[in-house]
Amino acid sequence: MSEKIKTPEQGSCDISARRGAVGGQAIIEGIMMRGKKHTAIAVRRMDNKKISVSRKGNTSISDKYKFLKWPMIRGVVNFVESMIMSFSTITEGTDMLGLDVAEEEQSKFDKWLEEHCGKWLIPIISVISMILGVLLAVGLFIFLPTLIGDLFIDEIFDLRGTSATIWRNIIEGIAKVLVFIAYIWLTALIPDMKRVYMYHGAEHKSIFCYEAGEELTVENVKKHSRFHPRCGTSFMFSMIILSIAVGIIFLWAVEEIWLRSLLKIALLPITVGIGYEFIRYAGRHDNAVIRALSKPGLWMQNLTTREPTDDIIEVGITALKCALPDDFAGFYEECVANMEADAESEQAEESEQPEQPENTESEEQSLDA
Repeated sequence: MSEKIKTPEQGSCDISARRGAVGGQAIIEGIMMRGKKHTAIAVRRMDNKKISVSRKGNTSISDKYKFLKWPMIRGVVNFVESMIMSFSTITEGTDMLGLDVAEEEQSKFDKWLEEHCGKWLIPIISVISMILGVLLAVGLFIFLPTLIGDLFIDEIFDLRGTSATIWRNIIEGIAKVLVFIAYIWLTALIPDMKRVYMYHGAEHKSIFCYEAGEELTVENVKKHSRFHPRCGTSFMFSMIILSIAVGIIFLWAVEEIWLRSLLKIALLPITVGIGYEFIRYAGRHDNAVIRALSKPGLWMQNLTTREPTDDIIEVGITALKCALPDDFAGFYEECVANMEADAESEQAEESEQPEQPENTESEEQSLDA
């Protein structure tokens, strides 16, 4: 389907209004793009190498309760909804890859699960994965840095008073940064994750090209940077830096490891709210101060993004166009029509294939034996 990508209907859209109008997420062999009204997923299928797409309308609890769009509060709402959408996107994107397991290749346990659990199996696995992911994040980025800070302040340096409070939070912040870098670096060693990071780069490049008001072609997208100030990596890094200041202000009198860990979790809404407002502002403005403050997060994207190939960029362009029907009218419908035509063609080819004759030779040999 990549050869059928059309020239976008740019219209007279104000370029400045495009900044912050769309965001995305890289998944296995695909990209999710989220506009103001729609969310679209495009993946490169594993079976026929064609691009498969899906789209749905955006719904947010803040549309019903307007106060949830207030500054600081909207960051927390966005964070929670983004986490939920992230897990659902991964699940849906995997289903779109065309990786059907043959009946004969299934183990007895797989068949038992499918027969007895049925439609409940995927939601159960998703919930378990989400719980394990949250526990891993709490352990790595909250409890472990707190433990390291306590070790340095109480056991190694033996500090007390105000200086101990300040240095404890600084050491915990440094520990979080090191853990974060080590985590990203280790995941980059996984071959499949390298591909995901290439799709991450294509996501950023495609958004940059759209925000610049340029025609969404592979050549135009390739010219743009893979480092975007409104990236989730920059958001996570900003939260780590902000947690140092939040810890100094609110946790100056707390020394117990378990209590500090619990209070850090309780203070996450404040950290998330401030971090979201900064990333939102940075994505819409470009000046010397913002560039300086955004540098650390952009440096981190050296680990979480890779330069994409042309076929990966095509997926990013497709996802972006499908998510913005006001700018690219009819493009999603054309993609769906192409998908249906491809499916009909594959079914016709399968029906035209002659049936394989039964292999009776092995049966006769076994009878003779």
